Amino acid sequence: MLTYDLKKSPGVPYYEALYRCIRGDILSGALAPGEKLPSKRALAENLEVSKITVETAYNQLLAEGYLRSQEKVGYFVETLDRPPVRKPQPPQPPAAPNPGVRVDLTGSGGAGFPFSVWSRLQREVMLDYGEKLLLPLPNQGIPELRLAIAQHLAAFRGMTVGPENILIGAGTDFLYNILIQLLGRDKRYAVEEPGYGKIRKVYAAGGVETLSAPLDGFGVRPEALGDAGVLHVSPSHHFPTGLVTPVSRRRELLSWAREGKWIIEDDYDSEFRFSAHPVPAMFSLDREERVIYMNTFSKSLAPSIRLSYMVLPEKLRHRFQEELGFYSCTVPSFEQYTLARFLSRGYFEKHINRMRKFYKNRRNAIVAQVAGCAGGARMTMEEQDAGLHFLLRVNTALSDRELTGKLSDRGIRVKALSEYYHDDPGDRHCLVINYSGLREEDLGEALTALCEIM
Repeated sequence: MLTYDLKKSPGVPYYEALYRCIRGDILSGALAPGEKLPSKRALAENLEVSKITVETAYNQLLAEGYLRSQEKVGYFVETLDRPPVRKPQPPQPPAAPNPGVRVDLTGSGGAGFPFSVWSRLQREVMLDYGEKLLLPLPNQGIPELRLAIAQHLAAFRGMTVGPENILIGAGTDFLYNILIQLLGRDKRYAVEEPGYGKIRKVYAAGGVETLSAPLDGFGVRPEALGDAGVLHVSPSHHFPTGLVTPVSRRRELLSWAREGKWIIEDDYDSEFRFSAHPVPAMFSLDREERVIYMNTFSKSLAPSIRLSYMVLPEKLRHRFQEELGFYSCTVPSFEQYTLARFLSRGYFEKHINRMRKFYKNRRNAIVAQVAGCAGGARMTMEEQDAGLHFLLRVNTALSDRELTGKLSDRGIRVKALSEYYHDDPGDRHCLVINYSGLREEDLGEALTALCEIM
């Protein structure tokens, strides 16, 4: 029976302490691959904690790929070597643009933006800094914001980051272009297939050759990266599939990067995980300083807040100052000082906790709505208890183009999964539903139309 002293880490919740203990035993080999763990009830009684404590710890280990579960049998230690490769599914053609939209299942929303807090902090900043807000800024961003971000990453993502390694930019597009200049246009950049098409376009506009990095059930396949020198990946919650890359595959990708290559880790919506803590960033597992971490506040606060940042390894930070130090910071000081206070005073954490609860309730209502609709038997939701979108697989004889086109004729804008493939597209009969800006009644209208069409 596993025995741990969970009181050794004061201030750490028991489920977090238990999760760390079991993970440590798995990584050290004390718990061998395939070894069965005690039942939740038995371990809870042995450690004198609640069953929920054990369940939460097990769920986090499952989410990160350290454990696997077998129904009615129990939990087993997962092998951290390469998982079996699954054949990637083929892709498909894009649908036509959609005028006269009544229901938009593709857009992002800024639900619950804390206007009163934000405006109060803005007034404070204006009074405290006055004309100093008009002075030139450090090219990496103001020290106060970089420190607040570093503290946030330490508390929320378990990342040890120096404020001097953080670079602030007005949106990720600007930061991608900085990276192109830092890493070089002579390298080929691998992007996820399927994936967010704008990333490929930004790289192409920057004069970089891209190649597709196909996914299997565990994420990007290292053996399919060919002669790529840079990999752009979103392991915590892939868009559009929702895939969460397990630790074993992350370690494989880090091994690939050791050969003088780079990984750009796009952590765009890691805050929104509902059944367990966010999976640790690849940056935290990197011992060779080959990972560039990138995130944005556009998803967690509002799309119009164009404030993003990246964490540069030490070598790249020096190169940035030596070769690109002439660049000015692209985010106004007013926004930076406001966000710095929003983070450092705990308002961001409160906002995320509130939004996580809000979106979880919305997601649960949507799950029930899909299951209870007239054509529910011909629809299957696929999601990972994370992020603000899910996949809706539909049983239909229509092509993806025909299906989205007919929905478009009814004023319903939605994209098919096949639209996110670049190579060899083909029908998937699967729709990508973004629910961050979606009202439940709008989804009801969309489901009714979908049932009539398919």
